[in-house]
Amino acid sequence: MDTHNRKANFSSKFGLRIIFSIAILLIFIEISSSKHLGVHGDEHLETMVKRADNHGIDELGEMGAEEWGMVGKKGNQFVVNSQPYYFNGFNTYWLMVFAVDQTSKGKVSEVFQQASAVGLTVCRTWAFNDGQWRALQKSPSVYDEDVFKALDFVLSEAKKYKIRLILSLTNNWEAYGGKSQYVKWGKAAGLNLTSDDDFFSHPTLQSYYKAHVKAIFLSLIVSSQTVLTRVNTYTNVTYKDDPTIFAWELMNEPRCTSDPSGDKLQAWIQEMAVYVKSIDPNHLLEIGLEGFYGPSKPDRAQFNPNTYATQVGTDFIRNHQALGVDFASVHIYADSWISQTISDAHLKFVKSWMQAHIDDAENTLEMPVVFAEFGVSVKDNGYNSSFRDTFMSTVYKILLDSTRKGGSGSGSLLWQLFPEGTDYMDDGYAIVLSKSPSVSDIISLQSTRLMLFNSKCSWKCQWGCKKKNAQETFLYHDDL
Repeated sequence: MDTHNRKANFSSKFGLRIIFSIAILLIFIEISSSKHLGVHGDEHLETMVKRADNHGIDELGEMGAEEWGMVGKKGNQFVVNSQPYYFNGFNTYWLMVFAVDQTSKGKVSEVFQQASAVGLTVCRTWAFNDGQWRALQKSPSVYDEDVFKALDFVLSEAKKYKIRLILSLTNNWEAYGGKSQYVKWGKAAGLNLTSDDDFFSHPTLQSYYKAHVKAIFLSLIVSSQTVLTRVNTYTNVTYKDDPTIFAWELMNEPRCTSDPSGDKLQAWIQEMAVYVKSIDPNHLLEIGLEGFYGPSKPDRAQFNPNTYATQVGTDFIRNHQALGVDFASVHIYADSWISQTISDAHLKFVKSWMQAHIDDAENTLEMPVVFAEFGVSVKDNGYNSSFRDTFMSTVYKILLDSTRKGGSGSGSLLWQLFPEGTDYMDDGYAIVLSKSPSVSDIISLQSTRLMLFNSKCSWKCQWGCKKKNAQETFLYHDDL
């Protein structure tokens, strides 16, 4: 079978799974309703199945259909057009870099197409590449317009497949430059810097970061003392006004180990969150934290994976109370933080780690929480695909339990989704949907269930209308 047919069959296969799941849901709903009207259930079942076979999803009802509005926040929930917005998503960090080259550009479209086919609606990716190969920022405030256009393309393709983006602005780690590259630039400029953590406190390095943030939001064209907003070269929509952007992320996994008190990182978060919001008040903002508890809540340290986690300069509660931060982020890496050998202890940790953060997001922070990275590496000792399936199902079930109550557990982003032919980029966590049918089924079911919760019925009925029994039969029956 040629490559074109494999792609077509993949998209068709998983698209039909979502259609079938929604068809089952609506069968339950209509049967429940018909009983009150005196219509025989079997007759209604046959009619509904025929409608699903003959007409597909459009005539079954537009479950979760919505205008392409900006994502906002209402209390501890995300909202779009005044409706709740719970999502299932993924990470693919390298999209911008791949979009630069015509030989790899198609992979961007491919991963969006495959993600959309299983109902994934949010993608987290990098909006930075500092001083590296195919760098966006070649040196402080010096940009490669071809790479900027590649980011434009990523945004336009995401919108085409109805996928929103969380865009990260720099990295704690050396990959793609990050804070260490800013320190190198500072040293080259003659600054007396002794640690990569000087990124968080040195005024010059802070100005470099702010200039990058400004460049992302605003074009570098200045005329008559007016800075013109950047317009996407593919969509002609300014970044600040584009609903395709779900949120901005200050940094991927910030840590400041030189200051375990957390004061240095906290000051940076407070300053940069306010700065980003001053430029773009339209979009949501998050920090990019892994979720470790710090000194502000010593009683919560019991939920950390190890004692070292309290010493990396982050503080889940305190950091997320900074002005301008709209929602919390948490990562889940039991195999990195507890043991690289697969065991039930990983699942036990996942359950307590997630529930603690959902509880804190609801009761203390009063904001949504997104589990922005989670996965299992094939390089782990004792790895098997069955454990990965169980791990993912555990994450999804905990989130669904929160969603059912209209809670703070608002979404997850698996690490990470790859199309075929990108194996050389795999860090062990990559999932190729066409090669992982069981994972695809798990993702598709979770996506369909969340689609229901985003429907107008769930919102208007405040999570409990006459269709509740039919909905819950579908939402919590794992064999479907």
